[in-house]
Amino acid sequence: MRKRLSTPKEVLQGIWEPKRKRRNRRGKKRSLILEAPSPTLHLIPRRLKFSRLQNTTPSGIRFQREQPWNPTIPMQKLQDIQRAMELLSACQGPARNIDEAAKRRYQFWDTQPVPKLNEVITSHGAIEPDKDNVRQEPYSLPQGFMWDTLDLSNAEVLKELYTLLNENYVEDDDNMFRFDYSPEFLLWALRPPGWLLQWHCGVRVSSNKKLVGFISAIPANIRIYDSVKKMVEINFLCVHKKLRSKRVAPVLIREITRRVNLEGIFQAVYTAGVVLPKPVATCRYWHRSLNPRKLVEVKFSHLSRNMTLQRTMKLYRLPDVTKTSGLRPMEPKDIKAVRELINTYLKQFHLAPVMDEEEVAHWFLPQEHIIDTFVVESSSGKLTDFLSFYTLPSTVMHHPAHKSLKAAYSFYNIHTETPLLDLMNDALIIAKLKGFDVFNALDLMENKTFLEKLKFGIGDGSLQYYLYNWRCPGTDSEKVGLVLQ
Repeated sequence: MRKRLSTPKEVLQGIWEPKRKRRNRRGKKRSLILEAPSPTLHLIPRRLKFSRLQNTTPSGIRFQREQPWNPTIPMQKLQDIQRAMELLSACQGPARNIDEAAKRRYQFWDTQPVPKLNEVITSHGAIEPDKDNVRQEPYSLPQGFMWDTLDLSNAEVLKELYTLLNENYVEDDDNMFRFDYSPEFLLWALRPPGWLLQWHCGVRVSSNKKLVGFISAIPANIRIYDSVKKMVEINFLCVHKKLRSKRVAPVLIREITRRVNLEGIFQAVYTAGVVLPKPVATCRYWHRSLNPRKLVEVKFSHLSRNMTLQRTMKLYRLPDVTKTSGLRPMEPKDIKAVRELINTYLKQFHLAPVMDEEEVAHWFLPQEHIIDTFVVESSSGKLTDFLSFYTLPSTVMHHPAHKSLKAAYSFYNIHTETPLLDLMNDALIIAKLKGFDVFNALDLMENKTFLEKLKFGIGDGSLQYYLYNWRCPGTDSEKVGLVLQ
C-alpha cells in the first residue's frame, strides 16, 4: 500500500495520489477535457489539469437521484455515519471547493505568507515585508538527491525535461491521455524576456544524475487592482511518480522561493485545480468540440442522450471561411499596436499582466505548433482587434488508431470594433482548419458572453488563482484578465 504523507494539502506538491477510482463497467463514457496549462506558480498537481464535460439535461440543468431517508435508522446513527463519511472524504482527495477545503488542515501552506481560508480580506498589500537578508545556501534535499540548474539551450537537457514532464506531470485518472509538451513549447513557456537560468530548478538522483524533479519561475509585471508588481509566475512543478513519498516537492517550492527572493522579488502568482489557502479568483473550464468523431472514438467525449454521431457532427459543424474582413496573421510590424490594444483592454480587470513590446513579441508572434495570433486590420491600416490561442496536444494511450489529440487553448482576445462573438467564431474556424480537435477556454474576461452561444460545454473542473505574499479582496472570474499556460 502506498504511504501517504500527513495531509491532503500535499497533493499540490505532487506527493500524494488519490486512489484510482474503480471504472464503471456498465459502459459509462468518460468525457475528459484538458485544462489550460498555465505558465505560473502553477503549483498544479498532475491529474488535476483535466476537466470533464458535465452531464446535463437538455436545458443544461444537472440532475441527481435523491436518496430516500430510511426511517428505521435512528437519527443519532445517521449523524455518526455522516461524520464518519466526512472524515473519510477528507482523506480521500483534494478539496475542490471552499466547503471541502474548510475541513482540511494545510500544514505546509500554514507556514507560508498566504491568506487563511476563513480570512475576510478588505485591504491590499504584502503579507510579509521584503527581506533584507535572503538565505544564500540552497535548502537541503533528502539524502540521495542533488540540485541542478537546467540549461535548456542544451538539447539533451531540454529532452530530459520533456521526458520528465510527459511521463509524470499531468494525465487523466484512467491513464488514457497525457499532456505532450513539445520541447519548442517548453522553450516558449520558460524563456520569455527576463528569464533567468537559475529559475529553472531541477532535482537529480545523486548516483545516476537522473532528472526526477523540476519547478520554474518566469518574470512578469502583474496589476492587482491598482497596484502593479514585479513578480514571478511559478509553473511546471513536477516530481517523478516513484518519488512522491520523499518530500521533494515542498523543498522545490521553498528553493524556487529563495532563488526568486535573491533577485529582489517577493510576490508570485500561480494556479491550481484544487482549493488551497486562499484563492483570489476561481474560473471554470469550457470546451468546444471541433472533431466530434475523433473525440468520441478515443473516449475523450461522449454522445449525448438521443444524439447520433451524425447529428453531433452537424451540430458542431463550422464554416470553411472566416467572417471578419481584414483578419490576418500577426506580423512583427504589429507589435506596437498589439501592445497598445492589450494593455488598454486589460485595464478593466482586477488581475492582469502589463506587457512591454518585447513581451508582446514573445507571447504573440505566431510560431507553428505553439502560438497562433490573428489581428484585424481596418481599411485605413489600423489594428482594431486580435485573437490568439496556443497549442497543447495530448498523447492518446492504448488506442489502435489515434495517437494524439490536438487541443487549442484560448489565450488573449481583444476587441474594440469587431464583436467578440464574431472574433471567437473565427478563432474556432481557424483552429478547425488547422486540424485541432477541441478548443478550450476559461470563463474569465468577457468569455462568458460567447461560450454558450458558440456551443462550448461547461466542464466540471475549476481553476483557482492564487497570489503569494499578497493580500487583496477576492474577485469574480469575469474580472480576471490573466491567462497562464
